[in-house]
Amino acid sequence: MPVKPLKVLITRPKAKAQQLALLLNQQGIVNTSQTLFDYQKNASAHDIATALENADILIFVSVAAVEFAHASYPLPNNLSQTIFAVGNATKKALQAIGMTTILSPPPQQEHSEGLLKLPQLSKVIGKRIIIFRGNGGREHIANSLTLRGAEVRYIESYQRVWRTLPIIIAEQWRAQKINCIVVTSNDILLALLKYLASTTNSTDNYWQSQCLWVVVSDRIEKNAKALGLKRVINTHGASSQILCNTLQALSCS
Repeated sequence: MPVKPLKVLITRPKAKAQQLALLLNQQGIVNTSQTLFDYQKNASAHDIATALENADILIFVSVAAVEFAHASYPLPNNLSQTIFAVGNATKKALQAIGMTTILSPPPQQEHSEGLLKLPQLSKVIGKRIIIFRGNGGREHIANSLTLRGAEVRYIESYQRVWRTLPIIIAEQWRAQKINCIVVTSNDILLALLKYLASTTNSTDNYWQSQCLWVVVSDRIEKNAKALGLKRVINTHGASSQILCNTLQALSCS
């Protein structure tokens, strides 16, 4: 799916957007960023302490899940539970607070499906699992582990506060000739499509038919196509380097 010249819209949370933008700038790929939500503390110290007392397995789904949990209740670095991280960035966030034994998927599978393929999560009958996340998301992990016989609960250590974007933002994207959008979660995909639908003439199908959408997992790819997006590329990984490599290849094709 060649797109020339590539002009990328990054919709990741601020810190990860900045990281990807830096890599793209180094490759000479034009890009702009628009974070769609901000983070806000959600869980109490009591919630987290109680969860830790009643769990066999802990799963952290994002850097924010780690940082906000640790800010609310400093996580001991000698936890007895088996600890999982969905991706390498989350693993590094756990290591930064002193944890050393952390299981995570390989680089090309840093998503829910990759986590669920780990052999350590294949036999979890009767296991008490706590998933650290924001307010909503990652239901696929919980549903799959429940079907495998685990008892799954959430700690929503942070919540997303979605921004209300003015119409002018979408107009600026068109003026900038954005032709590629990076989306790293289904929540972001749905929020962005809702915004574009509210700011675009119903007869204008540019975003659905002509724009290239770069997603990071099979589930997001499936949802994007089901929602009518015609040009979807799946990187099979959410790290900034994997995304940059894909975008660089697209810009050279």
